[in-house]
Amino acid sequence: MPIAYVMINTEVGTMEKVHEAIKKINGVTEAYMVYGIYDIIAKINAETMERLKEIVTWDIRRLESVRSTITMVVIEG
Repeated sequence: MPIAYVMINTEVGTMEKVHEAIKKINGVTEAYMVYGIYDIIAKINAETMERLKEIVTWDIRRLESVRSTITMVVIEG
């Protein structure tokens, strides 16, 4: 089961709205607003790598006010 952390940048003044939307996405198990380079960090658990890609590409990146994302897939082993 793939796990990934996604760092998200939002438009100024929209962090709380985007955070609430991200928490509702199926597969997002944790989401936090943070200080620093990124505005939100989300943890995703997906059934497959294909599903992980769909969550990031279609569910997170297409949210209104999301400017950019960086995804780090956890290496298990």
